[in-house]
Amino acid sequence: MSSKLWEKSVTVDHDVESYTVGRDREMDLYLAPYDVLGSLVHITMLQSIGLLTKPELETLTAELRNIYKVIEQGDFKIEDDIEDVHSQVELMLTRKLGDIGKKIHSGRSRNDQVLVDLKLYIRSRIEDVTKAMTGLFNVLIEQSERYKDVLMPGYTHLQVAMPSSFGLWFGAYAESLVDDLTVLRAAYSVTNRNPLGSAAGYGSSFPLNRTMTTRLLGFDSMDYNVVYAQMGRGKTERVVAQALGGIAATIAKLSFDACMFNSQNFGFIKLPDEYTTGSSIMPHKKNPDVFELTRAKCNKLQALPYEITLITNNLPSGYFRDLQLIKENFLPAFDSLIEIISMVTQMLSEVKVNTEILKDSRYSLMFSVEEVNRLTLEGVPFRDAYKQVGLAIERGEFVPPTEVHHTHEGSIGNLYNDAVKALYDKVLSQFDFTTYHNALNSLLGR
Repeated sequence: MSSKLWEKSVTVDHDVESYTVGRDREMDLYLAPYDVLGSLVHITMLQSIGLLTKPELETLTAELRNIYKVIEQGDFKIEDDIEDVHSQVELMLTRKLGDIGKKIHSGRSRNDQVLVDLKLYIRSRIEDVTKAMTGLFNVLIEQSERYKDVLMPGYTHLQVAMPSSFGLWFGAYAESLVDDLTVLRAAYSVTNRNPLGSAAGYGSSFPLNRTMTTRLLGFDSMDYNVVYAQMGRGKTERVVAQALGGIAATIAKLSFDACMFNSQNFGFIKLPDEYTTGSSIMPHKKNPDVFELTRAKCNKLQALPYEITLITNNLPSGYFRDLQLIKENFLPAFDSLIEIISMVTQMLSEVKVNTEILKDSRYSLMFSVEEVNRLTLEGVPFRDAYKQVGLAIERGEFVPPTEVHHTHEGSIGNLYNDAVKALYDKVLSQFDFTTYHNALNSLLGR
């Protein structure tokens, strides 16, 4: 029996085969459970249009569910002489069931198989990312509330500028995640469309029922045009990678702040000792290695959409083998981001804040605007007040105010965290994970 679905009478050179397959078998292990789900739906549809009998459907369904259990238990593997996950699943069916197993490929191509596998995989992993993000968001809001009255200097151009607070600092990153979640929600909409039935990108002469497979897989809709369904390969991954990169950008910026604020020159926060490492030569060092590596990992993730763009941007319509290479960095990206979010969530929940920052006279000038505003409220024109305070600073006579009075929405005295939380929850509620879970559980007989 040929180990390749497409192989006929010519045997491919071993070096050519190794070069073209590359890491695809390794990457396909990410897709294995989703390949089985796609096959379960496809055979259900084939039976409905008369290409399988009901007994054949029942036999195939039972065995595909068995294969799914093997995958869940971690015992599934793609054999050395088997090209990909699609071939492995079909081979396992044929070994067990004989010719019935060969019937599952009617009306589809490996092109739309991998498309539906990717869509199902991405959809599931986006759910995992949203759960991780929500944990981080909640910690940021909690820390913002806990330290809302602790002032710190705000900076522009890395120069001491105006009063800020830890409530603002933590809360700013929480609100950044709201926008990141909004972009991820849009990527989810692009993902949650069914390409199955597009075959090699030009449809099929079989009367396939794509509306049926869309419903059975719990997709919002289908990719209607079969050529576009194939064009969506690479585009979907790029859109999703941009969303993941946005989350990574937020965390990278937070990591830079944390490294800087943890240094002796700032001393604004203290990281838990277990999240720092020492020096091989300097016994006093406690390096913020975890945040530094987090920053670098986040920067790698931000490069991913550009990598996908460079692989795909000079391809015309239709399938090309170039697309295979997208898997290598894209599929593991979800695990990488979730690991990052989990680690940062743990660190931020345990970070210690310096409540005595403003006792350092280096930060007294951050209150200059407060004094300008005080004079303005007393009737001094703003430009005159600005000049008075500036001259007092030049003469060394400036006496900083001891209190700040910020009351408008989103300021030190009015963080509006409840509104930020409500906005986050609103976006989160727009993800409908329940529909697809119910659909997949039904497929698996659960």
